[in-house]
Amino acid sequence: MKIQSLTYGAIASLLVLAACKDESKFKIEGTIKTAGAVKKVYLLEADSAQINVVDSVAINSDGKFEIKHSAPYANLYKLRIGTGVFDLIAKNGEVINFTTDLKDKTPVYEITGSENSEKIQEFNKISNFWGQKNGKIVEEYQAKVEAAGKESDSLVNIYRPLFLKNMDDYAQAVLKFVNDNKNSLASFYALSSLEPMRYEQQMVAYADDLKKSNSFTDNPAVQRFISQMEAAKPTSIGHKAPDFTIKSIKGDSIKLSSYRGKYVMLDFWASWCAPCRAENPNVLKAYNTYKNKGFNILGISLDISRNDWEKAIADDKLAWAHGSDLQRFEGPTERLYHIEAIPSNFIIDPQGNIVAKNVTGQALEDFLNKTFK
Repeated sequence: MKIQSLTYGAIASLLVLAACKDESKFKIEGTIKTAGAVKKVYLLEADSAQINVVDSVAINSDGKFEIKHSAPYANLYKLRIGTGVFDLIAKNGEVINFTTDLKDKTPVYEITGSENSEKIQEFNKISNFWGQKNGKIVEEYQAKVEAAGKESDSLVNIYRPLFLKNMDDYAQAVLKFVNDNKNSLASFYALSSLEPMRYEQQMVAYADDLKKSNSFTDNPAVQRFISQMEAAKPTSIGHKAPDFTIKSIKGDSIKLSSYRGKYVMLDFWASWCAPCRAENPNVLKAYNTYKNKGFNILGISLDISRNDWEKAIADDKLAWAHGSDLQRFEGPTERLYHIEAIPSNFIIDPQGNIVAKNVTGQALEDFLNKTFK
């Protein structure tokens, strides 16, 4: 009988807890050690577009605080406490326990009661680790520049590859985290930290997974992301390059399909685009190295002035075919390929498939060397 009454008592307690749980809000129960002069905690709501303060509460004399807030869907939030900002993911019905100590120079925190919040904390550790490594490289580079009294190509050639390798290693760590946590909303925010132009293929695949699993359908940021990737998919790596016809600089028509059976790079650029003009010597070098091995380029200018376009081609000695809609980003070819920034490029194989995208500088040289080896 005693065992039976204990069981009934436990069930009764659970029923009481369930009845007391507020499904219309989430609650954060916080403890701040060494709060010092910090008297308030601010709750910030974040999405891919902006971050807004949605609530604030006072910290009591024991360093405790409590926030209750209604979340229409599971979403990323941040606690701003003094100079520290702490990420969490919350949804209605959760009771989240949060603890930090402000005496730490880089505040760390403990969080329980929300699996998504624990996962976003795990991702932040990855982000902080690689961020600190890159910070040390930048500091060391700046110290060398100050000691030399000027910047130099030799220093850039030493430190730029180190920085880029760290960025690549960070990206691989993020992609592993995303793959390991596909069912967590934290994976979406982690993937959002990567450069879309460089990791579009992985983002398109992730968006496909989200759509198939019908995940996070009530989160507007996730749904915007899925829509963006759906739009990008036809011109992402692994897909057939959409055919088009464009007027050449001589006034005749160039059709992309006329390059079928050859490698061709669509190079979107403009005379007024400083990064494009800076990249042109690399493109010219690549063309001269590999043109006899089957590498072709079709330059597509976003100029509106034919004179500026022609002058830039002559000045930069761009000895390949050129076409333009002369409509900046509003031309039909630019719209077809979803061009939102330049320089931008697509490398298409002899079968008409997009095999590389937005490769520049050394990455372009490496890709062509591997392709035509």
